Amino acid sequence: MKELLLKIFNDLLRCHGPRHWWPADTPFEVAVGAFLTQNTAWGNVERALVLLKEAGPLTPRGLLCMEPRQLEQRIRPTGFFRQKAQRLRLFSAHLVTHYGGELERMLNGRPLNAVRNELLDCRGVGPETADSILLYAGGRPSFVVDAYTRRLFGRLGLVCGDAPYGELRRWFMARLPLDSALFNEYHALIVAQSQQACRPRPLCQDCCLQENCAEFLKRNQGAHALRSTFATKRS
Repeated sequence: MKELLLKIFNDLLRCHGPRHWWPADTPFEVAVGAFLTQNTAWGNVERALVLLKEAGPLTPRGLLCMEPRQLEQRIRPTGFFRQKAQRLRLFSAHLVTHYGGELERMLNGRPLNAVRNELLDCRGVGPETADSILLYAGGRPSFVVDAYTRRLFGRLGLVCGDAPYGELRRWFMARLPLDSALFNEYHALIVAQSQQACRPRPLCQDCCLQENCAEFLKRNQGAHALRSTFATKRS
């Protein structure tokens, strides 16, 4: 299975090229983006980040110095802005209180699971957000599972797309080298493939994973059987 997962990675890399994800100037900006991207498109997050930077330094102390209403308005493009503003302030306060406002101190120097559990204890941080912060802000090898991962690998026939988050995360981490650079690129490539080809209504003709895709093979076999039946009836 390890060889198959690495083959899929290499096929995606040849198709899409390096993704250079996550776009951010600092680790804390990555964390802010991870909060803001919940239930919204990335384009909305980019607009909110620009507005935040216009208000002053994008740091934990900078967010805490901002008036709550101003923070809400600047992240309004991402939706659920009151809830997200509150959670960003709580997370920033946690960093200032326990780590001198330095996210890097929180993310490094301790076992991965200890840091992950602390993140999960923060309000508004679910498993996907925690793993995104660990991987993209901290460079820690924690595989990110999202809706794209479920859809793509469910169609490939390798996982059950409805499986619990933790089960899917463990499945990938048990079968891939624990390499943060690999996890980073792999997740970004999954997103690219799911947005361009493996959509809700898949564009199978544009898919670079056809030979390994159970869904594609099933569709093709069904189409072949239909053509054969039609040809038999006409004859």
